[in-house]
Amino acid sequence: MTTPTLGRLKRVDLRDAWKNEATHFTPWLAQEDNIALLGETVGLELEVQGQEQSVGPFKADILCKNTEDNTLVLIENQLEKTDHTHLGQLLTYAAGLKAVTLVWIAERFTEEHRAALDWINEITGEDFHFFGLEIELWKIGDSPMAPKFNVVVQPNEWAKAILGGSKGATGATPGGQMQLAYWTAFGEFLTTAKAQFKPPKPAATNWVPWGLGKGGVHLEAFVTAEKVAVGVEIKSSDHPTWFQKLYAQRAAIEEDLGFALEWNEKPGKKFSSLRVRLELNMHNPTNWPKAHHWMLDHMKAVKKAFQPRVKDLDDLAADEAAA
Repeated sequence: MTTPTLGRLKRVDLRDAWKNEATHFTPWLAQEDNIALLGETVGLELEVQGQEQSVGPFKADILCKNTEDNTLVLIENQLEKTDHTHLGQLLTYAAGLKAVTLVWIAERFTEEHRAALDWINEITGEDFHFFGLEIELWKIGDSPMAPKFNVVVQPNEWAKAILGGSKGATGATPGGQMQLAYWTAFGEFLTTAKAQFKPPKPAATNWVPWGLGKGGVHLEAFVTAEKVAVGVEIKSSDHPTWFQKLYAQRAAIEEDLGFALEWNEKPGKKFSSLRVRLELNMHNPTNWPKAHHWMLDHMKAVKKAFQPRVKDLDDLAADEAAA
């Protein structure tokens, strides 16, 4: 057997790619493919809203929307080691906004700033999330430079969610207790399966969402006493043309999926939905493994079929689009 010739990874100085943070790095990061790479790293579905964007009295390097829940994600960039100025900016944002995720990207995090973010994540409520990421550039021989994000600080979402869910379950109905336990088990299943979906926050709720790359529409999974379901929910009150634009592609969508959907448009209501369901007695935990596998398989199919179509949606009426 011939021994393959292997190259060696070489670390590249960030300034070789981005001479200036504001005019080079920030516009690069705001591009769709690059913000998607950041989103994959931190487990969020991000949609860029603007650069050097004002948020009330503040201004963020990049403002994004988390398309899973429409909350704000503010990104602060540094092409050197972390400093007190940027930490202060992050704290100012958090003080002035009700629910937000803050992402601090730097070449290197000092131990002091790493410890500070860890402490902030411990003392803040679950509406605030602080991430610290270091960025690196690598190449092999004469290959193009490749970026790599390394998470050095992240919120302890799982612990916070378990704590919050346990408190919320006090005095909950049997159905709510089942839902809390089911989503906890489903999150563990997703982690073990190394699925592309972030584990949901365990809660006594019948549904949890994941983003599809654009605000106003998301993938959802459901559990009730008699069934599990997977589908897409559209905020029709904000985007009244989207359901019909997807419905016009129904045959192609269901061919891609390999199964039919229930298409439920609700004119005049806030949301319209598309779903597929599996009837099961969900109060019997022995049915949960079957539900987990069915749910994940259908979530994968729905995301694959809908994500590229969702990205092409706009708010033009059919006659305007044809003009």
